[in-house]
Amino acid sequence: MERQPLRIRPHHGMCLSFFCGLGYSGEFVDNMIRVRNQLVENPAGYIVLWHGTDSICAACPENRNGTCRSAEKTARYDEACLRYCGLAFGDVLSWQRFHECVQEKILAFPSVRREICAGCAWEPICGWQEPGAAK
Repeated sequence: MERQPLRIRPHHGMCLSFFCGLGYSGEFVDNMIRVRNQLVENPAGYIVLWHGTDSICAACPENRNGTCRSAEKTARYDEACLRYCGLAFGDVLSWQRFHECVQEKILAFPSVRREICAGCAWEPICGWQEPGAAK
């Protein structure tokens, strides 16, 4: 039996690159670790670029019965990520392909990541991890 692709919001492709064990709650952090490990251990596994709450959002306290309390803001992050990567909601691709696309088209350019992530409460954590950032 074939597994369903893992639902991943496009902007979470950036978040996973900078995740360092911090999060909204212990339950959220544990889930983020579980999802990240699943993706890292099987980079050829398929994901679907999801519009709305995904596998990571499942344990987020901002998730209210399948709707993000910050839906408008997170939708902007998703749409910008898709635009820079040349992808669309519903696209199915390997985690490796998506991760490489995010790395090459967004994270290789810190100003692009900062533009996309403007207003995100976690942005400073990502910023200090970028190459060349003052530590």
